Amino acid sequence: MKQILITGATSGIGYSAAKSFQQLGHQVIITGRRPEKLDQALHSLNTTHTGNPVQGLICDQAVPADIEQLSATLTAQGTHLDALILNAGIFEPQPFDAMTLDALEHTMRVNFTGPLLLAQTLSQRMKNPGSMVFVSSIVVGKAFASTIAYSASKAAFEGAMGAMNVELADKGIRVNCVRPGVTATEIQAKSGMDNDAIAGLQQAMSQTPAGRMLEPRDIVPAIKYLALESSLGARNATVTIDGGYCL
Repeated sequence: MKQILITGATSGIGYSAAKSFQQLGHQVIITGRRPEKLDQALHSLNTTHTGNPVQGLICDQAVPADIEQLSATLTAQGTHLDALILNAGIFEPQPFDAMTLDALEHTMRVNFTGPLLLAQTLSQRMKNPGSMVFVSSIVVGKAFASTIAYSASKAAFEGAMGAMNVELADKGIRVNCVRPGVTATEIQAKSGMDNDAIAGLQQAMSQTPAGRMLEPRDIVPAIKYLALESSLGARNATVTIDGGYCL
């Protein structure tokens, strides 16, 4: 049984990963920013009775005090992690001409600085060997309009991974990432897309080799591979799961 912490796991890819690890018999801890959403996710996960009870902890990774509290809670529990899944993030599109400093800094704080500081802090609570998996995006390698801040934030963490692997090698910690393609989650509605726009996106995705928009369950196998022993030889690896969108 592995101890696995997944950030931002109240919905979407993180929730789907938590459910999958739970069903495999692992001990899963999830984080969320909003107590009500966290409670809903825990209720859903823990009423399935298909694995160990999932623990939920409040943490906004953009707030350093929350990261310290999370670490303190894990320390008090005597928890040592086998895997840390850095999944939490935001997508708030803005055209370049309209991009504000506040929006840019907020995206970087949530998608880059927060996960980096979280990884730094929780590296002290990880086993040897241990795995960190960053949920990145195809935007690192493919340009989309109105995604400058989002693309930069994901690319920044990927840029740090090489040095992280070098410095964490003595602790037996490996750092790799998954780049999901366009995936049906709450992120579309949160970014401001209405139902018609989402339907149009789904129609566009029907033209990809996969023939459909991806779902969180499509991304989870890559996360599991990088989180568990099957990836012991992987360092700074990037696994793209995009249904052929980038071909």
